[in-house]
Amino acid sequence: MSDNEHDHCCGGEEQVASNPVARGAGVALKVHGMDCAEEVGTLKRVLKDLVDPDALVFDTLSGVMEVPENVDMEAVISAVGRTGMRAVRVQGDSPEPDPSVWERNRTSILATVSGMGVAAGFGLHAVLGGLEAAIGHEGMGGAEHAVPVPALVAYGMGVAAGLWPVLPKAWFSLRSLRPDMNLLMTLAVTGAIAIGEWFEAGTVAFLFAVSLALESWSVGRARKAVERLLSLAPDTVRVKEGDATREVPPSEVAVGTSFVVRPGERIGLDGLVATGRSEVDQAPITGESVLAAKEPGDEVFAGTINGNGVLEVRSTAAATDTTLARIVAMVGEARKDRSESERWVERFARIYTPVVFGAAALVFVVPPLAFGADWGTWFYRALVLLVIGCPCALVISTPVAVVSGLAAAARNGVLVKGGRFLEIPAHLAVVAVDKTGTLTLGRPELVDIHALDDHTPERLLAVAAAIEADSEHPIARAVVDRAAGGGSLRASSVEAVPGKGARGVVDGRAYWLGSHRWLEERGQETPELHALLEAESARGRTVVAIGTDDHVCGTLSLADTIKPEARASIAALHDAGVARVAMLTGDNRGTAAAVAAEVGIDDVRAELLPADKVSAVEELERTYGPVAMIGDGVNDAPALARSAIGVAMGAIGTDVAVETADVALMTDDLAKLAWLVRHSRRTLSIVRQNTVFALAIKALFVVLTFAGLASLWGAIAADMGASLLVVFNALRLLRSEAE
Repeated sequence: MSDNEHDHCCGGEEQVASNPVARGAGVALKVHGMDCAEEVGTLKRVLKDLVDPDALVFDTLSGVMEVPENVDMEAVISAVGRTGMRAVRVQGDSPEPDPSVWERNRTSILATVSGMGVAAGFGLHAVLGGLEAAIGHEGMGGAEHAVPVPALVAYGMGVAAGLWPVLPKAWFSLRSLRPDMNLLMTLAVTGAIAIGEWFEAGTVAFLFAVSLALESWSVGRARKAVERLLSLAPDTVRVKEGDATREVPPSEVAVGTSFVVRPGERIGLDGLVATGRSEVDQAPITGESVLAAKEPGDEVFAGTINGNGVLEVRSTAAATDTTLARIVAMVGEARKDRSESERWVERFARIYTPVVFGAAALVFVVPPLAFGADWGTWFYRALVLLVIGCPCALVISTPVAVVSGLAAAARNGVLVKGGRFLEIPAHLAVVAVDKTGTLTLGRPELVDIHALDDHTPERLLAVAAAIEADSEHPIARAVVDRAAGGGSLRASSVEAVPGKGARGVVDGRAYWLGSHRWLEERGQETPELHALLEAESARGRTVVAIGTDDHVCGTLSLADTIKPEARASIAALHDAGVARVAMLTGDNRGTAAAVAAEVGIDDVRAELLPADKVSAVEELERTYGPVAMIGDGVNDAPALARSAIGVAMGAIGTDVAVETADVALMTDDLAKLAWLVRHSRRTLSIVRQNTVFALAIKALFVVLTFAGLASLWGAIAADMGASLLVVFNALRLLRSEAE
């Protein structure tokens, strides 16, 4: 296993490397040995005279600390060095030299050396000093037998190699009178040596070194899941130069440049298809399993995979501003934003470790002083208590679970902006949705044509399309799109009538088309026509009338079409345990009610201004509980900010949505929110399982210690096993897949 995968929870080192994600305005420092909550607490304490601890940002998974720019960096680096850790300034995106074999495999090498030393010591002790003396027994028994010098040397090598990563931290902990897990383990091993239990001392040091190496490997899996995002974009782009192509790095490609993507290749930059047709696998960005058909004018994204066709693409974003780059940046920022569970573990660890020290001291002195018990026996039991008190399993399990959950969500096209936002969906009582673009397609479509007298629907559509041919109004575009290929009529003398409609001459005859209000103003509305228009409006439709100066030819009905999957998505939210789904929209009541009835909305609130939506969110929260607001990230910004969690729909290519929302659904698939609710609950469940399991193991060994049934090596083996089990349990979240 390789230590450059990740610094372990409780010690070790990682190569200097540029942080793979975008960072804030501060200076990034790579901190070797910063692995979990205890080291973060140590750094906050040692730096408090140089910088406000609240201004520091920590990413323990990458081992990076971000410090405000106005701070004396040399003083910060020096202060970090006093803790036994080492800080190196990250040099932007510049490549770092390849690490040596030692740097890549430090903890693995030390664990191997420690194991060899302990094994050699045990063998020499058994041969030269007797098997019973080699194994030793509880209390001072091991001291009754002199350990042969060759065995002492071998045991010493095993102990030194096992404790090498933690000794500097333990020394700082002792000097600052702030006990931590490194000091716990060092004292336990030192105490075992003091009473002559060399085999147990060596075994504890070896097992601890093994646990560090194994944790380094297993925690690295979570980090690699995030870093796999970086490998989605290819290293080069095939830029078109005349009839030839030239491969250049994506960072050197200017916006507007044309590049060629061959079958099976990854697309290097965001862009619009200029020529060619193909199907593109967008799963790396959106989580969609269905290939997306692409033709000229369609948008493609960096990191997606081209199908069987050759595409020529015109880039629309620089390499640092692609959708993929924003995803990587967002996931990186999310790793810094700790969940409430992580914050609880950090607070708990600050209290827990000193309590363990105090308890061990009482175990050592109270029985001999109060009851005349054997000092050696209770000193040994105090050492066992120190070992089992190491909070490794507890402090590592929660951040690994959270990061695994964030990585799995990103892989499924759901970007969560931080650990705390990953926990909130598990507690949602209400999901409030905007209508346009969330439940509907967000654009009008022609859904019905009512021809009057001797007119035909085809003739009405052709006339309307001729008059609207050059208009960019959404309703006009819907009419023209519906009529595409349906006729060749041309209009002349076309004139737009602001607020009412348009008029023009088709086949030598003057026509007008426009709103219900204009129809009334022209005095051409009959009772029958009025009833038809009112009925269509009640169904949530927009009606356009078409006529001449002497009669009405018919009407066109348009509607913002409901997404085919909307009803199933709302049902999925209910099935996921969300008690109430509400619609908050600025649209008219008739349209809102019609859409709500169609998709199964529980609560409809229409004709709302942005401030009204905020009030509605507050009322829903007071009545039912935590509310998630889903919108476009712009018009609904106040409500998104006020809700417990703001969700942006269809965030692909939308800078504002990714920037403003707490959660961004990379496609406009509302069903992904139901998946996120379940995923959030599963994440919290695993965090709770890990916490209970880690504490239960420790409670069990406390009982065994007082009963005299626990040994030093058994305690460290149990702690190592607990650490690995909770880590692997957390890594199960990486297999979470959207339905």
